[in-house]
Amino acid sequence: MENEQAKAALAHAEVLLLDKIAMLRLHNVWGVGGGAQPVKALSRRIHMLLEEFLSSNDATEAARCLQELEVPHFHHEMVYEAILMAIESMSEAREDSICRLLKSLYASCLVTPDQMKQGFLRVFDDLPDICIDVPAAYSLIDRFANKALTSGIIMEELVREVPTRGRKRFVSEGDGGKVKEETL
Repeated sequence: MENEQAKAALAHAEVLLLDKIAMLRLHNVWGVGGGAQPVKALSRRIHMLLEEFLSSNDATEAARCLQELEVPHFHHEMVYEAILMAIESMSEAREDSICRLLKSLYASCLVTPDQMKQGFLRVFDDLPDICIDVPAAYSLIDRFANKALTSGIIMEELVREVPTRGRKRFVSEGDGGKVKEETL
């Protein structure tokens, strides 16, 4: 009888190891879940979660997946990645979808006001680097922050912190910049 139980356990383990979703759950069972997961792995899973949301527009499923990660202290990464995707898309429709997702996560208290603010502030800090890939990033973050304010997921004080980039002025404009030395 003991031999039959061992065979059944091995057969069940084999099925679990072949199933990708079950494998993720096994990682949690074996102690690799929650905050013990590597940051890169968590970021990758959050990015995949967002990609899936954008293809399905299912905020409930996205919330369930975020909860399964068991890292509420890291939800600012979800906010950061979501805003980054909105900026990189340069699409108002995608911005609206992401704003709707963030509002849903905020309303369900899955993402706290502090985590929301921290995610936005991280984007603000990274804007000079983001601009390298998305030159219009400053205007896009301004537009997105105003949508977030209208949705009620951030406060006016955070919108006032949205960085702006001054217009670069060139020597050819003649009012400053490099001064041409006069020769006598």
